[in-house]
Amino acid sequence: MCFHVPYSALTMFISSEQKERDSATAYRMTVEVLGTVLGTAIQGQIVGMANAPCNDGGLQNLWSTNCIFVPSVQRVAYMIASGVICLIYIVCAVVLFFGVREQKGESEPMSFFQGIKLVMGYGPYAKLVMGFLFTSLGFMLLEGNFALFCSYTLGFRNDFQNILLVIMLSATLAIPFWQWFLTRFGKKTAVYVGTLAVIPFMILVVCLKSNLIVTYICSFAAGVGVAAAFLLPWSMLPDVVDDFQVQNPDFTGHEALFYSFYVFFTKFASGVSLGISTLSLDFAGYISRGCSQPQEVDLTLKLLVSAAPIALMIIGMSIMYSYPINEKKRQANRKFLQDLRDNEADSETDSAELANVV
Repeated sequence: MCFHVPYSALTMFISSEQKERDSATAYRMTVEVLGTVLGTAIQGQIVGMANAPCNDGGLQNLWSTNCIFVPSVQRVAYMIASGVICLIYIVCAVVLFFGVREQKGESEPMSFFQGIKLVMGYGPYAKLVMGFLFTSLGFMLLEGNFALFCSYTLGFRNDFQNILLVIMLSATLAIPFWQWFLTRFGKKTAVYVGTLAVIPFMILVVCLKSNLIVTYICSFAAGVGVAAAFLLPWSMLPDVVDDFQVQNPDFTGHEALFYSFYVFFTKFASGVSLGISTLSLDFAGYISRGCSQPQEVDLTLKLLVSAAPIALMIIGMSIMYSYPINEKKRQANRKFLQDLRDNEADSETDSAELANVV
């Protein structure tokens, strides 16, 4: 959170132009997803080489086969993977600190409760956050349980790492497409197309019999939807901030509030997703590292990667239907703020000339 909030809010301080901010957001999300791909590949390959055998003979058999293997091999593998990821994290933070210039802005101190009352009391922001809260929760349920679904329900225990890699690679490749799509057809349209287009593939993967090719195709389609879920909220958030500034021209230094609370709700959705998945699998009788699972677990995994995410996405899209900032209003806000900045610049110029005359 200490890194993610200022890193996300920095978009508003790089430029005041909507087009430049949208472009910066697209580049940022492309690199962010690419970093996720890199992290998935590094950790997956390192840890995958030290994968412990599954448990098919109860707790006693699990202890007898893994009591030496787990502490000695897996622990080293996880330590190496985490060390590599931490090193990449530090390098990226150093590049960000020394390589990005920001436009300084004035801000007034505000408490947590004052901030949440301000931002959540603003209708467009509340609708945007709640819409993407449900949509993100659906995608997080899909992502968080897809590995188990591939391993146990589909039977691709040795291929799930590659399947997850396909999802993240397709997400990386799809971000430039969604950037073009939102500039051509509008952001609200892109939200609906990007979210609803993945639903048929989510239904297909659980309805058809186990097929590796179909799973890869569905994974690629899911990655395209993940790209939309990654990019579009961060691309639409500056529009809400601009709209707030139009409605409240005397209020300054509010950008970080909108971004920080959006990050908060994103992390909240992540925690809720993890809790739902853990409790559901526990009630279904999930066996940790088991070679096979009870029939109830297979049914639960199908619900967690298909029915539940689809229901959450539909709820999110229903909320987004009333989201008021369309392309016409966005362009009007852009023109208003540009005229406001031009008037301020002219006023400062006149004041400087008057001071020189005096």
